[in-house]
Amino acid sequence: MSKLNRHEEGEINPAWLVILVGLIVAGVWIWKRLSIETQDFIVDQAVPMTAIGFVTVFLLFIPINAFRKRRARSRERTRLLALFERTTVQEKRLDLAFTLLENNEYRIDGLASAVPALKELLAETLQRALGDKQHRIRGMAASHLGALQDLSVVPLLVKALEDDHAYVRSCAALGLGRLRATEARERLKTVMEHDWDQTVRSRAREALERMRE
Repeated sequence: MSKLNRHEEGEINPAWLVILVGLIVAGVWIWKRLSIETQDFIVDQAVPMTAIGFVTVFLLFIPINAFRKRRARSRERTRLLALFERTTVQEKRLDLAFTLLENNEYRIDGLASAVPALKELLAETLQRALGDKQHRIRGMAASHLGALQDLSVVPLLVKALEDDHAYVRSCAALGLGRLRATEARERLKTVMEHDWDQTVRSRAREALERMRE
C-alpha cells in the first residue's frame, strides 16, 4: 500500500463531516421552531421513554444472548462428543477430551455416556505420561479428571501432589478442588503450608475453600 493511500485512510472523509454538521444544524433549526409545549413533551416524555426502551432492549438482549451461547455450546459439545467416540488415535483422542471438557465449562452435563472413557483416558495419561517433556500433559489430565466428579480418582490426584513438577502439583490440587474431595483435606493443608511453589500453595488453598462452600 502506498504512503498516499495510507494517508488517505487516516483522514476523515469530508463528505461524512459535511453530513454530520448538516444533521446538527438541522436538528438545532427544528428544535428552535418547535413550540414550548412540544419541547417540554420531548424533554419530559419522549426522552425518558426512549431511554426506557433502550434499557428494556438491553435487558432482553442479556438472556437472549446467554441462550444463544448455550445453544452454540451444546451443538459444539455434540460435535466434539461424536468425534471423541469415533477417534481411535490416542493423541487426538486426548486432545478431544481436553477440548470437550473445556467447551462444557468443566461440567459433566450431557457427557454421561463418555465419562467412563474420559476417566480411563485421563487416568492412564496421568500415570503414564512420564518424563520432563510431558509434565504439562500430566497436569492437564489431573485438572480435567477433577471435572468428571468421580471420587475414585482421588488417590491418583493425591499422588500427583508429590509430582516433581510444580505445574502437575498445582493441577492436581485444582482437580481435587473441583471434586470437593474432603478426604484429601489434610494432604492439601500440608501442601498449602509447605510446598515451595507459590502457585501450588495457592491452588491448594483454593481447593480447600471450595470444600467449605
